[in-house]
Amino acid sequence: MRSDMSLPWWAWAAMGVGLVAFAAMVGVTIRRNRGIHRSLFASPYTLWMIIFTVVPVILIGYYAFTDANGAFTLDNFKNFWDSNFNANKSILAAGEAVGQDYSAYITRGTVNVDTLVYSLWMAFLCTVICLLLGYPAALIMADRKMKLGPTLVVLFIIPMWMNFLLRTIAWMSLLEDSGLINTFLKWLGFEGVQLMYNSEAVLLGMVYNFLPFMVFPIYTALSKMDFRLSEAAADLGCNSWQTLYKVTMPLSIPGIVSGITMVFMPSVTTFFIPRVLGGGNTMMFGDLIEAKFLTEGNWNVGSALSLIMMLLILVSLSILRKADPNGEGGGIA
Repeated sequence: MRSDMSLPWWAWAAMGVGLVAFAAMVGVTIRRNRGIHRSLFASPYTLWMIIFTVVPVILIGYYAFTDANGAFTLDNFKNFWDSNFNANKSILAAGEAVGQDYSAYITRGTVNVDTLVYSLWMAFLCTVICLLLGYPAALIMADRKMKLGPTLVVLFIIPMWMNFLLRTIAWMSLLEDSGLINTFLKWLGFEGVQLMYNSEAVLLGMVYNFLPFMVFPIYTALSKMDFRLSEAAADLGCNSWQTLYKVTMPLSIPGIVSGITMVFMPSVTTFFIPRVLGGGNTMMFGDLIEAKFLTEGNWNVGSALSLIMMLLILVSLSILRKADPNGEGGGIA
């Protein structure tokens, strides 16, 4: 683990300038409004964002573009493309020391890129499955004729009251070799099956944990919909499927976009689910970043990987928001 936990001088200076600017902003606001205005009560949130969002992002950028000595470098991003970058530099340096060409021993490592591709693929599968399962559930809950709709909403909310880690660990008692599923199969006379420590178990855990974040935005969008439009479509000759395809689904697109955003983003960066249900046999990009920071103590490469992940998320958000420019998808109701 990294031993020097001290921040660079400019980070302390930036925080000091931020605090001074915050105090000046509060003073100017009070003077301009000749007293305390309601907008002033948002100042603590602004201060919170500066300290716990803006400053950490600045520090990530600092470590991503510097080496262990604080000098500017792009080697951290080269480490992303070539996971053997440091080893290859040592090989070339050893060859130069003895006057020989060791370029034949240079091989590009693809661990980091492969891990990112695998994470994006798993997040894509998780998002698609959550959408296929969540849209019908939201449609049923939003149906005014469905008397159990409010009950289903409560049933979706209750598991979210439990800690995320406990919900994931609970699946171990179901999927492990001596778990409830294998015990039941053996009681029926079948052989046990390997349900843990594979990609399918990780995907199952991701879908279970992130499904409510797909259901509730869609449910919110459907609840806001004017149901007289469906009645008008029926009067014009549309059957149930045509009404769903031509009326309901287009009006629920903002909720779908919000649901995809709320599921895809945490799915890409998740790291606890693969560790518990994957058993170390699967590694996602979040696990890789955690390993760089906590196991290897390489904050520079870890920050570079975090910055790459951050840029990918921002690009994904910008693409998704084109379908919902006004942010009407809603959230958890």
